[in-house]
Amino acid sequence: MAVDKLLKDEASEEKGERARMASFIGAMAIADLVKTTLGPKGMDKILQSTGRGRQVTVTNDGATILKSLHIDNPAAKVLVDISKVQDDEVGDGTTSVVVLAGELLREAEKLVASKIHPMTIIAGYRMAAECARNALLQKVVDNKADLEKFKSDLMKIAMTTLSSKILSQDKEHFAQLAVDAVMRLKGSTNLESIQIIKKPGGSLKDSFLDEGFILDKKIGIGQPKRIENAKILVANTAMDTDKVKIYGARVRVDSMARVAEIEGAEKDKMREKVKKIIGHGINCFVNRQLIYNFPEELFADAGILAIEHADFDGIERLALVTGGEIASTFDNPESVKLGHCKLIEEIMIGEDKLIHFSGVGMGQACTIVLRGASHHVLDEAERSLHDALCVLSQTVNDSRVLLGGGWPEMIMSKEVDELARKTPGKKSHAIEAFSRALQAIPTIIADNAGLDSADLIAQLRAEHHKEGCNAGIDVISGSVGDMAELGISEAFKVKQAVLLSATEAAEMILRVDEIITCAPRRREDRM
Repeated sequence: MAVDKLLKDEASEEKGERARMASFIGAMAIADLVKTTLGPKGMDKILQSTGRGRQVTVTNDGATILKSLHIDNPAAKVLVDISKVQDDEVGDGTTSVVVLAGELLREAEKLVASKIHPMTIIAGYRMAAECARNALLQKVVDNKADLEKFKSDLMKIAMTTLSSKILSQDKEHFAQLAVDAVMRLKGSTNLESIQIIKKPGGSLKDSFLDEGFILDKKIGIGQPKRIENAKILVANTAMDTDKVKIYGARVRVDSMARVAEIEGAEKDKMREKVKKIIGHGINCFVNRQLIYNFPEELFADAGILAIEHADFDGIERLALVTGGEIASTFDNPESVKLGHCKLIEEIMIGEDKLIHFSGVGMGQACTIVLRGASHHVLDEAERSLHDALCVLSQTVNDSRVLLGGGWPEMIMSKEVDELARKTPGKKSHAIEAFSRALQAIPTIIADNAGLDSADLIAQLRAEHHKEGCNAGIDVISGSVGDMAELGISEAFKVKQAVLLSATEAAEMILRVDEIITCAPRRREDRM
């Protein structure tokens, strides 16, 4: 007896060939979407939200573009996920990983059409990925022992990362900023202590690195504008007058004198609290919440600098940087850890006043101040700089470096091709397809620069058959160039993450032979 219907009314299922087609097409469409942002001559995308305020983002960061899309196709979601993970893990290569996964699926589609089983293709891809990784491992350079060389490696990596972003015009300047900031971290990958402040005005060239911490606040009236050897109490506590804070409470009084008594009691309570805070022996008080006029007066009388409403990110970082802890009760001063810094003063950036903490306890801390024409430019500059900082902090830990500009892909492609010739059976077709997919990345870099990609890739392939070749695509002159001379380098960790994530994602999508869409849940009639 045949089962007529298994699934609910509005549920749908696609099987076999159709399911595979749907997932291939979705994944390739996503790859084609971000393809044009790849490489130094990649273009930007404008993302416009339909929400309130119609926010506009201009970016060419693969992860940012894909994060902002609402996608229906399940296979496309897998690619969006790998680009997110790539962004969190190493910071750069978010576009490459999606493009490579898309190309692997494009090749797989041709193989499936010529009757090769998906599992055979997966087995071939696995062998090819392993071979490609080993090819890279043989070519890596590690200069960690020689500090000068290592620093120049970091500069090259930063410049290569920034050359495909909005900061490409001033990439030397920003690469220097990023390298200085990361070298201060002394091998930690925690980017919390690098603060980025965006101030519209000036040009991108005016951006600078400041040693110390800058808080985006003004100093209150009648308070000291400069404090040396500061002892800082970072707090998150209510410093507005303690009103009767019971919801809907009423107090009935029989004369105005009684009202004055209540107000007096409130003031006394506040005075007590301020006394306790001053009792910590501090000369700077930073609070997350408001500080009303009365406590502010008391602080000013005691010669203490009181800063109110410091944003949460700001005070968390300030506590981290000055070596203090965020306090909310002040009864036992001995258990509260105060922050210290050598000098607090007010500085001007553009037209805004900010508070500058210098000589902070944590020597790793620094602030990068970005200047630029508009908020959109600044947001994109921050994303680009964040990518560079992530890659550099990862490279400081794993100091293996490769050349860039399509060179690693050609190296991998050549090794994988040789493996395909040695492998018997149908797997060899899959391995060969993998090699073609790897070549797609330099092809796209050349296409985006408006160059003749077929001619360039053929030249590159011929060059790579010579021993010890450093050839890659030099987008600026539009020909094949020597990557070592041009100083185009990439971090091994980024390339490895791109290769492995893309292969695994392609593998996952290839395994699909059925897509089942659930019926939407209905509200039951509650009668």
